[in-house]
Parts: sequence; C-alpha cells; structure tokens
Amino acid sequence: MARAARLLDLVALLQSRRHAVTGTQLASVLSISRRTLYRDIQTLKALGATIEGEAGVGYLLKPGFVLPPLMFTAEQLEAVALGASMVAHSADEPLALAARDALAKIAAVLPEDRRNAIEEIGLLSGPRPPARPDGVPLAKLRAAIRSEYRVVIDYADALDRHTTRQIWPVELTFGVQVRLLAAWCELREDFRSFRVDRIIALTETASRYPKRRRSLLRRWRESRGVSPGIL
Repeated sequence: MARAARLLDLVALLQSRRHAVTGTQLASVLSISRRTLYRDIQTLKALGATIEGEAGVGYLLKPGFVLPPLMFTAEQLEAVALGASMVAHSADEPLALAARDALAKIAAVLPEDRRNAIEEIGLLSGPRPPARPDGVPLAKLRAAIRSEYRVVIDYADALDRHTTRQIWPVELTFGVQVRLLAAWCELREDFRSFRVDRIIALTETASRYPKRRRSLLRRWRESRGVSPGIL
C-alpha cells in the first residue's frame, strides 16, 4: 500500500473509533508492522493531528483533523460519485442538492489530474422515485432526526385506521418502494416503523426527546438485528 493511501486509511480508522484503539489492532487492519504504524502516527501528528495515547496503551484521534481528499483511489472516487448520484436521483430535493454540492466541493480540492475523473467516471444511477409518494416533506423528518425533537404525526395504517402519535424519530430508510421512519412511539411505548407515504400530517415541536438519539438508534438496530451502518 502506498504510504499516502495508508495514512488516509489510518485517519479513517481512528475517526471511526470513539475509544482508544491499540497499535496492534491498527497494524493488523492495515496489514503493516507496528513499527511502521508508530512512524505513521508521528507523521500524522506532524501534520497537525491531535492523537492521544502511546504504544501499548492505544490511540485516540481528537475531532477536527481532516486530511485533504487528495488521496482517493479510483474505486473510492467511483463509490463517492455513484453514491452522490443515487442520492441526487432518489432523495428529496434539498438532500439531492446537498449531494451535488458535496461532490462539487470534493472535485474542487482534488489535484488537477484527478479533477476530471469525477465527470469521466463510467457509473451512473438512474431516477429512483418511491413507488408511493411521501405523505410529508422528508426535510422536516430529517431535521427532527438531527435536532432530536419530538414530532406529532397523523398516521393511517394498512386498514386506513387513523391515529395521532407523538414520536421520537431516530432513522429514515430510503427503500425502493417506500421510505420508512423508525421512531419511538409514546402511544405504544416501543419502537415502531412508519411508512412515510401513510403519514397524513406532521407537526414539528420544539420539545427534545429525553434520551440521546445515539442510544435509541443502537437499541432500535439491535432489536431488529440491523447492521450499524456502512462504517
């Protein structure tokens, strides 16, 4: 592995860990010797990374350090471009615009010889609108998830029975047919999945739910045997 690419992978590994990870573990994942790892740690520190820890104890990268995305491999660029294309063709308009803007920002800081690679990638995602239109704006649901705010929804089940629920939104899944909102339902006192096309009305509140979304999301995924994301 080229050293520049290895440093990028090392930063990504450290950023994905909330707790200190040992040098042995890092070296094993990167398939390098511990001596090489220690040199790479020192290089990152010289570049401005705040890495706490030491050999035999473990390492923790403090937030805020970002290596410029100059070392994307060809496949990484393809993955980023295809992912942005999928979002642009299947998400709500604000999120689609954000995907295009994010890709433009990445392209802007790539070396000149790689900048055109984004436009020349031979991968494309076609339009993938849901089979059933959303009942409420997805942007409002995404905002509630980010802010950890309760929302009140009017919901119709498969038998067209209507209920009013106060819920704590934790995750939004973009399925091929429909979008699914995972939330803690105060009426049922348990997690529930709501099809967004069956949400008739949504009322935003300024009331934060009493538990952190991170813990709720972990409980929800564990209860459903869902993998914890792509990382």
